[in-house]
Amino acid sequence: MPSQYLKRYVTGTGKAAPKEAAQLDGLFDRIAAGETLPPRGQQAVEAGLTAHSLNDAQENPAVYDYYQWVLANCFTGQVHEVTAKLIGMAFICANVFETDLPQPLTLNPWQIAAMAEFPLRHHRVVIVENNGVFAWLLRLHPEWPLIDQSGNDFNAAYVTLMRTLVKRGVRFTYLGDLDSRGIQIADHLLGELAVDPAEFTALQSPANVLKWVTLKGKADPQRTRPVTVTAPVFQQELSSLTLVKKFVEQEQLIAEYEALITPWLKME
Repeated sequence: MPSQYLKRYVTGTGKAAPKEAAQLDGLFDRIAAGETLPPRGQQAVEAGLTAHSLNDAQENPAVYDYYQWVLANCFTGQVHEVTAKLIGMAFICANVFETDLPQPLTLNPWQIAAMAEFPLRHHRVVIVENNGVFAWLLRLHPEWPLIDQSGNDFNAAYVTLMRTLVKRGVRFTYLGDLDSRGIQIADHLLGELAVDPAEFTALQSPANVLKWVTLKGKADPQRTRPVTVTAPVFQQELSSLTLVKKFVEQEQLIAEYEALITPWLKME
């Protein structure tokens, strides 16, 4: 039976709802109940859509228009959601440095030099490529030591502080989108830091990548195209994508991350 949201959309616009409309019913019910929602990319993936479907009009125009119309016409209050818009042009982290300041901590380029010897809270840290996934994992696990890699933002201040943390004995592992560009980003960062590839991919390992793209992957020739990567471990992971011809977004892997990160942080 069509939901109240779908009926109101059809009546109000005179247009047919997109075929994915029913997938958003649960999300709209949560909004109506006043729940605090994860970042919008996470909302989309949990509804069975790709991560940008609800915040990029070009990704799936019919779904985007339907979502925006329902928000504007079926709800009067504010939507409560964890934002993925993390302001900062240099470095965003949580629970890495020993400070009483609220987390996450945003450092600008003028602060980087002063952080070189700032006391550390943890020496094992997870780097997260996606802003929204970083924000949601921190909401779910407010004590986890995390660094927001900010997509492909390899500015000088970010790289300088990361290299300084490596010299101070901080051990990093990395989590990112499992598509061609995501693998390329991970490969680039590994080259910048020159850390142990096995530890850098301890969670996003070649075996896990193959399993995740096989079981959870979505087909898209553009996002699984061959690209140039340098590290053998990422050549192997890229081969899994191009062989299976499927990609996986970080938002799809929250439960898997939770199961893997906790024991990794406890390792000596």
